[in-house]
Amino acid sequence: MQFQINGNNIFMIIMLTFIISLIMVPIIKKLALHVGAIDKPDNRKVHKKPMPTMGGLAIFISFVIGCIFFGEVNTQMISILLGGIIIILLGIFDDINSIKARYKFIVQIIAASIVVIYGGIYLPQLSAFGLNLTFGTWGYPLAIIFIVAIINAINLIDGLDGLAAGISSIYFVTIGIIAFMLNRIGGLDITLTLLILGATLGFLVYNFSPASIFMGDTGSMFLGYIISIIALLGYKATTVTSLFVPILILFLPILDTVLAIFRRVLKGENIGSPDKEHIHHQLLKLNKSPRKTVFIMYGVSILCASISIFYSLGDNQLAILLYILLMLIIVVLIFKTDILFKHQKK
Repeated sequence: MQFQINGNNIFMIIMLTFIISLIMVPIIKKLALHVGAIDKPDNRKVHKKPMPTMGGLAIFISFVIGCIFFGEVNTQMISILLGGIIIILLGIFDDINSIKARYKFIVQIIAASIVVIYGGIYLPQLSAFGLNLTFGTWGYPLAIIFIVAIINAINLIDGLDGLAAGISSIYFVTIGIIAFMLNRIGGLDITLTLLILGATLGFLVYNFSPASIFMGDTGSMFLGYIISIIALLGYKATTVTSLFVPILILFLPILDTVLAIFRRVLKGENIGSPDKEHIHHQLLKLNKSPRKTVFIMYGVSILCASISIFYSLGDNQLAILLYILLMLIIVVLIFKTDILFKHQKK
């Protein structure tokens, strides 16, 4: 069974989770302060004063209530919620008392495995640019790797007020636009997209600069988790032309993760070790304005989203031109900043 959705209730779905999120965030803020889920400033963080975190719990609660109103009970939905609960509990514990990266990876793999094995949400094949690869049983571990990778990509990019929530919202809006333009509204992936979009926008009201609460690992990991599932569901249901589209929309956080791994390998550091050299940190060094940095990253994400939309609609020429522009921006960013290797200071 699938969720039933049409043009008449799209607005209702988004507004329900948006309003619930608006109501829940102040409550979660008080809870965070009570249990000690507070993000304290240090030399690699941008904020200057202790901030309540764990705001992602409001997103999760809003999402679950939305599922109750607009969902039907089935194996896929049960697996998504079970995995989501595990991710949320992991995030809550990590926001209260930091957990080592290797233990977080193990729990993330468990959550992803529930979705892939029990829910049957996996990657049987991959098609892009005329190529078609069939994975067979390898589609299951590949899907688990994909889910864990996106969870950590969104987690790593959550470094400025409104950044992760805003980029995630751009992803959800883009998937919705593509589905609407291709007349493929109605699948589970699109309903999940609308539910989480409203919940994320409601949280963003409090999280945009200057933020009064952070989403914490509770929020960034859950958003990455849902984003990856929407991508796998959409590909399986051919909501978008290939998995290339959601990956392209997420180009910025994925690129940031890849560059972070290379940077730490070049330095001989553990790839899980935190630093202050991510894309948003580099842009912040250049313009000194957190809000301007967030808007720049929104702009690049919208450019990526535009490429994916034109690609999905078959306008490959315009998609390629925008892609070339994107590559030029990335090349300039790498050579103008210390994101990959340190430059000699004059």
